[in-house]
Amino acid sequence: MPHLIVEYSQNLPAFPEAQALIELNEAITTHPEIPSEIELKSRFVLVDSFAIGTLPAQRAFVHAQLRLLSGRTPEAKKDLSERIAEVLRRLTPKPAEVLVQLSVEIVDMDRASYVKERL
Repeated sequence: MPHLIVEYSQNLPAFPEAQALIELNEAITTHPEIPSEIELKSRFVLVDSFAIGTLPAQRAFVHAQLRLLSGRTPEAKKDLSERIAEVLRRLTPKPAEVLVQLSVEIVDMDRASYVKERL
């Protein structure tokens, strides 16, 4: 806990994943609600097969999901989502003639059922 999953469409060439991971992890782990930087697990997922709407227009997406153990205030969640969005706004490729949609979602994980161990 927490988990950051960033999905993006394959029509966003040269996405700077390594740089984005560094900046996203910094933005998240410096938040007062994140107790320890070692707890954050981040990854990018390239989506090869996708559709956005029904028209054949050039469209792309980036969607970030931050999964946190339940109990954070709405204000803390909003701040975390804004931190993530700020990094992705700057680093997401913006090909000419392509509409890129950016979204960020904060998801509460159930504390009672979450299992985590260090092996």
